[in-house]
Amino acid sequence: MSLSSTSTASLTVDELAAAVGLTVRTTRYYASLGLLPPPERRGRVAYYGDEHRARLELVRALQDHGFTLQAIERVLAGLPASATVEDLALQRAMLTSWSSQPRERLTRKQLEEVAGRRLLDRDLELLVTLGSVERDGSRYVALPNLPVGVELLDVDIPAGSMEAASEAIDRHMDALAEELTEILREQVLRPYRREAQTAEDAERLEQTVSRLRRLTLEAVVTGFQRAANAVIARSLARD
Repeated sequence: MSLSSTSTASLTVDELAAAVGLTVRTTRYYASLGLLPPPERRGRVAYYGDEHRARLELVRALQDHGFTLQAIERVLAGLPASATVEDLALQRAMLTSWSSQPRERLTRKQLEEVAGRRLLDRDLELLVTLGSVERDGSRYVALPNLPVGVELLDVDIPAGSMEAASEAIDRHMDALAEELTEILREQVLRPYRREAQTAEDAERLEQTVSRLRRLTLEAVVTGFQRAANAVIARSLARD
């Protein structure tokens, strides 16, 4: 992992940490894990540049959105060594813009407080299967659709039926997400990367991706409602 030759390294570790909103200790820890490239040394002082800051901002954003350090290491390992500040900002937008808020790891008691009810073991298993809760070691992460999952616990439908429906949704959503991502990559990101971009261009693209999140989610809901109505109408016509 190396820095661009155009980088201007002018920040000490204290200044770098302050610029990103981290402690010096945490910044040095991330560097020790290889999440940052080696700094530029001038005598006994280490200096950091814009790419260091952009990588550190990416690390912090991913961690704020629930990525483990191991997952963050994989993300950074997949980036080209020549990644620019703009590339890193784009990666941050792509990886975090689909989460409306940071994910918080909760104890079981805290999860029950968020859910507003006591959760039996079988309730937790179903919520995990439905994608309303994720396990993270001994803790839990409440996902945005937790309220829906909690309501389903009281619906008089066999758990197996809800699990089958969840599997069907996941299967089709995976295919949809893959196709939409390919469109974004080929028709938006690839043309963007063909030409040199400024920091302002990268910021505009980051804002565009964030808006796409909202519009895409609304379009998916609307499209499903339209398709469901069509299916019901055809079914009634046959009957």
